[in-house]
Amino acid sequence: MNEFESPLSPPSLAPPSQVSPARRIEEMGGDPNFMSSLARGLAVIDAFHERKRQLTIAQISHRTAIPRAAVRRCLHTLVKLGYVGSDDGRTYTLLPKVLTLGHAYLSSTPLAVAAQPFLDRLSEQLREACSLATLEGDEALYLACTATAQRFLSVEIRVGTRLPAYCTSLGQVLLAALDEACLDEYLAGATLAARTSRTLCEPQALRERLAEVRAQGWCFIDQELEAGLRSIAVPVHDAEGRVLAAMSVSGHAARVSRAEVEGRYLPALLAASRELSAQLLR
Repeated sequence: MNEFESPLSPPSLAPPSQVSPARRIEEMGGDPNFMSSLARGLAVIDAFHERKRQLTIAQISHRTAIPRAAVRRCLHTLVKLGYVGSDDGRTYTLLPKVLTLGHAYLSSTPLAVAAQPFLDRLSEQLREACSLATLEGDEALYLACTATAQRFLSVEIRVGTRLPAYCTSLGQVLLAALDEACLDEYLAGATLAARTSRTLCEPQALRERLAEVRAQGWCFIDQELEAGLRSIAVPVHDAEGRVLAAMSVSGHAARVSRAEVEGRYLPALLAASRELSAQLLR
């Protein structure tokens, strides 16, 4: 089996996603067991991220396409339950209790628990930041990472961070694992925006890159997500040999050359990935 085979005033308003949460919720409305109110509440929580930690009702409504009245009710409920707070009744922020929503998953997921020692060991060996991620929609979702400061990134990388899959080494490894139908669907719906002058923004160019990643079994990114950032990623496999996640090492371009990344980082990363994959088989 191919190693990449897969079974599958306030801040300005941010543009809504191409397929809004409200639209997705509406499309599921024919299911009698589907709870639209719960889905709207989760969409409101998901509207917050690192660069928009404080949001107004209008901003959340714009981001999710959920009517303001429904957003207001969701926020009122979340405030009462302790997941959201507001100092002025106008802007809202997530509270630490939100972390409990993901704690059960992370604490019971063998992958996140098993990967951490490998990431820590790799980070100590290479003196660089190491991470593990899975594909969640069109983003790379970070499940584990090392404490090594990633000062070269404007976005702090931590468990739960999401970054666009198309311009990250982790994401391209995961996209390369998709079958043709899923990849076609991704490319048809993804917004390939230029993050730097090096970002691959053309679907065909990205498709060709992913074919290369699939063939060689690893992905090197040179300042496509952010200027100064170089990273390399490899797949982690499950018991059936399918790509379960991706593991990466990142460093600053001023400190590490591509030759060093591929010559020194890649062998260590591949070895860690093989060990982790073997441990998951037990």
